[in-house]
Amino acid sequence: MAEVTKTFEVAGRPVSFTVGSVAEQANGAVWARMQDTIVLCTATMSKEPREGIDFFPLTCDYEEKLYAAGKIPGAFLRREGRPSEQAILNSRLIDRPIRPLFPEGFRNDVQIVATVLSVDQEMDPAVLAINGASAALHISDVPFQGPIGAVRMGYLDGQLKVNPTLPELERSDLDLVVAGTQDAIIMVEAGARGVSEQVVVDALEMAHQEIRGICRAIEELRAEVGRPKIEFTPPEYDPEMVQAVHEYLAPRLDEAVYGPDKAERESRVETLRKECRTALVERWPDAAEVLDKLFDKKLKDRVRQRVIEEGIRVDGRGLEDIRPLEVKVGVLPRTHGSGMFRRGQTQALTILTLGTIADAQKLDGLGLEEYKRYMHHYNMPPFSTGEAKPLRSPGRREIGHGALAERALLPVIPGQEEWPYTMRLVSEILSSNGSTSMASVCGSTLALMDAGVPISQPVAGIAMGLVTREGRYAILTDIQGVEDALGDMDFKVAGTASGITALQMDIKIKGLSREMMAQALEQARRARLVVLRAMLDVIPEPRKEMSKYSPRITTIQINPDRIRDVIGPGGKVIRKIVEETGAQIDVEDDGRVFVTSSDQESARKAIDWIRSLTDEVEVGRIYRGKVVRIMPFGAFVEVLPNQDGLVHISRLTDHRVDRVEEVVNIGDEIMVKAIEIDSQGRLNLSRQEALEELAARGQPVDEKINMDAVAAALAAAPSGPDGRERDGRGRPRGERRGYGERHGDHRGERRGERSRSRSER
Repeated sequence: MAEVTKTFEVAGRPVSFTVGSVAEQANGAVWARMQDTIVLCTATMSKEPREGIDFFPLTCDYEEKLYAAGKIPGAFLRREGRPSEQAILNSRLIDRPIRPLFPEGFRNDVQIVATVLSVDQEMDPAVLAINGASAALHISDVPFQGPIGAVRMGYLDGQLKVNPTLPELERSDLDLVVAGTQDAIIMVEAGARGVSEQVVVDALEMAHQEIRGICRAIEELRAEVGRPKIEFTPPEYDPEMVQAVHEYLAPRLDEAVYGPDKAERESRVETLRKECRTALVERWPDAAEVLDKLFDKKLKDRVRQRVIEEGIRVDGRGLEDIRPLEVKVGVLPRTHGSGMFRRGQTQALTILTLGTIADAQKLDGLGLEEYKRYMHHYNMPPFSTGEAKPLRSPGRREIGHGALAERALLPVIPGQEEWPYTMRLVSEILSSNGSTSMASVCGSTLALMDAGVPISQPVAGIAMGLVTREGRYAILTDIQGVEDALGDMDFKVAGTASGITALQMDIKIKGLSREMMAQALEQARRARLVVLRAMLDVIPEPRKEMSKYSPRITTIQINPDRIRDVIGPGGKVIRKIVEETGAQIDVEDDGRVFVTSSDQESARKAIDWIRSLTDEVEVGRIYRGKVVRIMPFGAFVEVLPNQDGLVHISRLTDHRVDRVEEVVNIGDEIMVKAIEIDSQGRLNLSRQEALEELAARGQPVDEKINMDAVAAALAAAPSGPDGRERDGRGRPRGERRGYGERHGDHRGERRGERSRSRSER
């Protein structure tokens, strides 16, 4: 096949789809490029349908190749292993908008593989992968009822922007991915910093304008290189069988379906299903599977009919009613924070664990972010739905729900400067009947507040549903599981009292209008405020005191040049501090030191130790120092560890002395004032000025030298034959000494001392 390239613009940037040069054995393959970001998208279909299944076997895989960003994998084998969480989320991002556009009853396996070959850290490969997958499907013979297009929307400086660069997204108040057809929006995924519902509606409208252009370009590409679609005829049912199922269920269905308790309702429905099959299988002995399908169609139609015509839902609620709420905090005594949130028969328990900066998660992916200090994980064990089945590692659904809750809370999490902790939230779903991800958002807010995390605002979430029938529709607030299964939409909305922080919408029809979206967002806002009030009635603000089991982190700032003094050779010093104090210590390159301990005394010892290693002498400050060496011209006094200065003999006291030992001796502790750091980096001190300043302040002088012994030494000083008082060398007091005696030795000794200190360090 000859190579064909289709080039078009999205928000003023060229995008190209190339067909015919690669992956020729796939049903459809597109080399998608935007600037220097390139994604190979392939669509492959099995020759025959899969037997014995009642679902469409679609698989979407987003493959991150670290060579695309010039990286070598960090794993032991130095090759890509299991997909990163972001890759799994991007796989879901491809799956969700294309799945509704396959014909009902289609059972051939379809696999989409989007391989990221090059990233420029400017353009988002995930959105390009959605568009490339749509193009690959549309030009293939797979019976895909597209095409679709996708864009990412930002909100910067009060203005909406289509496909902002990744650096721009870092400061954007909105990160919204929108996918749709020429006619309507199909999928929405968003994180936001409290933007209004109107901003979201306007963003959706602007996004759809660009999506229409992408769909036109894909249609033009198909006109050039597209393959004929395979013929697929949806299954048809015997009209007599359809009528028989209707007549059997009509007087019985409402009694089985309608009731507040999920387990009882499901039991009644399953019993009725078996009775219907038993009653009709004699007439159609080989149609048990078909009878079950007709039962499901009748059940779905009846539930939707009563919602549209009567405004009645399966549990008796009105369209905007919220199920009963229950809120608890502090339910686990030894965890750092915990919150329990129940909405009807959906119950989530979230636990918060605080850790140090060293506990942050290292990310091995194609994005700009390298570490993550706030994590949210979601678990849904089988008992939450009354099932018994093997426990497995988290699947795509669990990862997706955890990421949605994480995104919802991220805008209110305090920055590292204000709150230097790593945070891990885990939501355990104890009971599931719809909207567990939004229940985990509420439970997580409660856990954060219970732990004393200073979040800026509480966040709550609600799930909205949609029922359409014969041209009419109804928006449902707080959908439960059966309404998700039998309805047309699952639209999750999370936010604060002032705005939206996260969105996720999946639909089963071919799109939503602007009016439907606006109504769903407004109903969600009203419901969110109700849930927030219930939460704030229990805990109106984050606790002032942390749990006694929580680690305490103290941040101190040191000169980055002194980091080596804290670390020591081969980490010797920092290990010793940790071993002897019991505190954990993390040092950042900018000089921030995080000292973590649940024991205040051990933290204080570690901080004092670090300060003793890193504090630098400040001119004008008074210190208590220790005399470490005496020279004829003065005393060297250590004021900080490994930092000493000279008190010249003339600055020891307020009267003249000829011998330093007349005032101080080695080992004495004296008060000194730092008066100068000269051009050669030498520290000069003054005991006299320190004493005078302390006296002027009215502060008592607390020196540990023996003043009585000093006075006695002065009185016993020897005198010469001329009657002049002499010093210990027999020289008359006050006689000027040579420059070498007064200064030369001092300078030489200081140079030697500094040289030794450097070599020791």
